[in-house]
Amino acid sequence: MDSKTKHPGLSPINDTMLTRESWKIFQIMSEFVEGFERLARICPSVSIFGSARTSADHPYYQLTVDISRTLSDAGFTVISGGGPGIMEAANKGAHEGKSPSIGLNIQLPHEQSGNPYQDISLSFRHFFSRKVMFVKYAAAYVVMPGGFGTLDELAEILTLVQTKKTRKIPIILVHAPFWEGLIDWFKTRLVEEKTIDPEDLDLISILDKPDDILEAIFSHYEYRGFEPSAEEAEILLDL
Repeated sequence: MDSKTKHPGLSPINDTMLTRESWKIFQIMSEFVEGFERLARICPSVSIFGSARTSADHPYYQLTVDISRTLSDAGFTVISGGGPGIMEAANKGAHEGKSPSIGLNIQLPHEQSGNPYQDISLSFRHFFSRKVMFVKYAAAYVVMPGGFGTLDELAEILTLVQTKKTRKIPIILVHAPFWEGLIDWFKTRLVEEKTIDPEDLDLISILDKPDDILEAIFSHYEYRGFEPSAEEAEILLDL
């Protein structure tokens, strides 16, 4: 029975498409290999997320610049999505600071164009390989106001930490008025309907000032250092 034989309930196989999909794995592998090789020595780093649509004159933009510069001057490499808006502000603040500014760019039909403040710039076709790079080397997540993409990254890190598929890191939401409705919904819906445990909310901090964010990150690592433990390193291999 050849590959073109029809089966009940199954579509015929297009050999050309099957070949393209099979070879796609090498493109995916190349994204992981380049990411691992270029980012493995950037510890400690902080990943910053937020809307690509935030204009340079918006208060969120300047707040992100201030946060990123504060982190950079304290010795943290800053990683952003490499695009405009909050991503640009994160790279700009890091670029003005003492530590490297990294952009993990994604090829999109709309909204994504690389900003000029990246000391290290990587480009990805696939969201999933890019998301691994955000998590794998991050000592903390700082989440600014944003849309679906920002919420996706937030849900990703919460799930990975909750399920112990990655190490526990500070997950900091910035600007309480933006996030309070979501957190209230977590409390009144997710906790009450037992889809998460009450202590899962402890994974999240809500802060507004750059110095408070820096202090929260240092406090988390005060007695252990930024490098993953041997056990955590094993977990991160299977991320």
